Amino acid sequence: MIKAQSKLNEVRLASRIGYQFKQPELLQLALTHRSVSHKHNYERLEYLGDSLLGMIIANYLYHAYPHENEGRLTRMRATLVRQEALGKIANDLKLSQNLILSTGELKSGGHHRESILADTVESIIGAIYVDCQDLKILEPVVLKWYAPYLDNIEPTDQLKDPKSRLQEYLQARKKPLPVYEVIDIQGDAPNQHFKVECTVAGLPVCYGEGSSRRFAEQAVAADILKILEQKS
Repeated sequence: MIKAQSKLNEVRLASRIGYQFKQPELLQLALTHRSVSHKHNYERLEYLGDSLLGMIIANYLYHAYPHENEGRLTRMRATLVRQEALGKIANDLKLSQNLILSTGELKSGGHHRESILADTVESIIGAIYVDCQDLKILEPVVLKWYAPYLDNIEPTDQLKDPKSRLQEYLQARKKPLPVYEVIDIQGDAPNQHFKVECTVAGLPVCYGEGSSRRFAEQAVAADILKILEQKS
């Protein structure tokens, strides 16, 4: 019964991914976190998938935006391949249901951790390529995942991360730069949770949280930008 359910889950996942593996063990490996096995896990596939994803997105943007310069194309690509974007795709594909994690990682909420979900998207890309050895097969699969986000992306400065945009906003108005400070860290590495406060002249102190200091700072910067946009 358990094996039958596992097989059904595999079939459903393959359907959501949009690719049928000739070597199903590659999909299993792509879903296996290093907490389960230090030797047999998704990290090598993730390494491969990261490079393939960058190339696929760069190629798409190059042809879709023939008049944009290298700088803007680079920012657009960074937006599409960063952890937040990959986390959204992982949620679209419902990957959390299929992750293979250790008991400890599972109890700590690893199946919902954005970094793990993002890594898994890249490892699945790597697994598909190893299985088919054909970029012409892989590319449309990946671009189909990205379709809702490719339709909405624009070659504007809004593609910069929130911290950069906040800094430029304040600099343009000759105001002091924001001050970030970590005020709380919970848990042990690599499962820590950070809380950061940010002080901007003329605004109440704002707070952001995330799985790293950088993500917490980006979160609070995004909130402050919303406040400033509402005030302007």
